[in-house]
Amino acid sequence: QVQLMESGGGLVQPGGSLRLSCVASGSIFSNNAMAWYRQAPGKQRELVAGITRDGSTNYADSVKGRFTISRDNAQNTVYLQMNSLKPEDTAVYYCNADIAAVDGDYLTRRDYWGRGTQVTVSS
Repeated sequence: QVQLMESGGGLVQPGGSLRLSCVASGSIFSNNAMAWYRQAPGKQRELVAGITRDGSTNYADSVKGRFTISRDNAQNTVYLQMNSLKPEDTAVYYCNADIAAVDGDYLTRRDYWGRGTQVTVSS
């Protein structure tokens, strides 16, 4: 069993900053690509930022220059530093990870999702 647990969401004023964290735990053999997605009310879930195990990153155009994704492989943790936040960044933010997990005598590799953390940007 593998679990992803996000933290760090909250209410912040426009122009403010937040740092999200996501810790993967359980029978992890290898933790590969990790990413942050978000879903605003009435909209589809969208990719915010992704990072490979070796640290290569990609970002949605809407967050480039404002958000930074990073990871700590030893701690199976991914972070999202969000600066210059805008009201349109308001959403539930979800952690996603491509993980190979130990399942008895086997390894099972698939995507895992966290339950999400609410980020609200409002004055």
